[in-house]
Order: sequence, then structure tokens, then C-alpha cells
Amino acid sequence: MPEKSPPTIDPVAAARWHTLAQEPSPWLHEEVARRMQERLSWIVIPPGNWCDWDPVRGGMQAHALIAAGLPKAEQWVHETTSASARALARARLRRPWWNAARWLGPAVHFGEPTPASMQMVWANMSLHMTAQPQALMAQWHKMLGPDGFVMFSCLGPDTLRELRAVYAKLGWPEPSHAFTDMHDWGDMLAAAGFAEPVMDMERIILTFTSPGRLLQELRGLGRNLQPQRFPALRGRHWRQRLESAIAEELVDENNGGQLALTFEIIYGHAFKPTPRAPREQRTWTKTKTQYLAQIGANQGVGQHPDA
Repeated sequence: MPEKSPPTIDPVAAARWHTLAQEPSPWLHEEVARRMQERLSWIVIPPGNWCDWDPVRGGMQAHALIAAGLPKAEQWVHETTSASARALARARLRRPWWNAARWLGPAVHFGEPTPASMQMVWANMSLHMTAQPQALMAQWHKMLGPDGFVMFSCLGPDTLRELRAVYAKLGWPEPSHAFTDMHDWGDMLAAAGFAEPVMDMERIILTFTSPGRLLQELRGLGRNLQPQRFPALRGRHWRQRLESAIAEELVDENNGGQLALTFEIIYGHAFKPTPRAPREQRTWTKTKTQYLAQIGANQGVGQHPDA
């Protein structure tokens, strides 16, 4: 049975947005990646290889930060958005021939890794913009080997709460699709076959000097995927009205009178468990182990007498 898209996401609009990745990576994405990179210290055994999922939008500077923190880990760069983004990632992240790290350091590969080959999948700020999040999680799961893990981040439901209030006051449809709660992401990870999902969140408040600068930043972060969004082009007067409302409603005296906007950031990681043998096989293995131990105790060896 095919996966249903989240009810507030238009799949066509989501697919169109997915192909628009371009440089530079949004500042917020780079900052979130930096904070998520600090969470790698929670992992007891560092991964021996890792895959950066869609780094052009997720954070090109962040890729270098992670690589520096995992100096012995082999790297894979998997850009799924467009051919131009793949070319950009290759141009920016490929080591030049004269760089000693190209010959002495771990290899850097471009493209999709083979199934069950990765020890870590790094996916920054992509999950909230996909129309099929469970299918995306399934791709991560397929890419990971046993005991490998995924680290990801995305926007949470408190994101843009000030702007949502402005739109509601003006009687307009929502300015964005709804963002999923972290507990629901944890449930979806478990349904996708992951184990031990760990979720946490924080709120980041960004400030802007003008409504125009605020709207410019939002366009770099995403699009309104809400199916009930306004279906036609907006006019100049509509934008003027929006900017006037933002200038009036989003002023934050605690931040020097600048315009403030909240972003809820969700962080998560989960492991792909080692497959368990069928119950009959596990029972026989345990029984055989106990039997050999008993034989060894009786005869001084750990081997079946008929072997």
C-alpha cells in the first residue's frame, strides 16, 4: 500500500522545491548542522564511514566540519536534488589533485552508496520538506549496515509561530505547511525499522532588520507546501500589506526592536539493529553452546567428541 503524503503537504510543490537546491547553503542550515555535529560526541564508537545526504541544501560548510571531526572516516556525498546540485557538490567537496589529503586521507566518493554499507547517514534539515517522509527513512535504513545510525534534523511545529499569527489576523491561509512533532518522528523511525530513537529539540530565534530581509531568508529556507495556499500570483499591494503587518507585529523589544521569528529545531538519531536469528535458530544456538560447554567441562576440551 503506497505511503500517503502528510495532509498539509502538496506532493507536486514538494517535488518542485526538491529540485531547487543551490549555493549558498542557508545560514540556518549551517548553524543547525554545527549544533548537530556536537551531538556526535554522544556516539561511543565513531563511524568508519558516513554519507552526507543532500549537502548542498543541508550545509556545505558543515560537511567540512564533520569530516574534520571524523578524520579517519571514508566519506560519501549523495545529492538527490538535481544534476546541477550534484555537479556543485562534486566541485566544492572533491579534493584537488595537489591536496595531500586526497592521497593520504580517507577517500571521498560521490553518488549513492551500496545498500547496507554505511555506518552513519547524515541528513540535515530535509525531512520536514518531503511529501513521503517514511519512504525517505526507508532509504536511510537501506543504506545503513547493522548497528549503523542516522543523524538528522528538521523543523518542528513551533516554527514561524509569529508569522502564522500575522496571517491568521489578516484572515489569510497558513503561510506554511504544518511541521511534525518530534514524538511522531520517533514513531515513524520505529515503523521504518530503526531502534532506540533519541529525539530532542530547541528553539532558535532569528532577528531581522527589515521585513524584506526576513522574507528573503524564508525563501532560501523553503516554500509554502500547504495545499490550501493561495493558488495564483500575489500582487505588489499584497506584499506591501504583508511587510507592514510584519513590521508591526514581529517587533521584539528584547532584541533591540528588531523583527523576531521562532524556529523549532528537532534533532534525532536512531540505530539500525542487527538482524536477530529466528527463534528456533537462536534456541538451538544457545542449547548447542551449553552442550559444548558441558562436554568441555567433562573432557577438558571445547569440542564435540564425534567431531
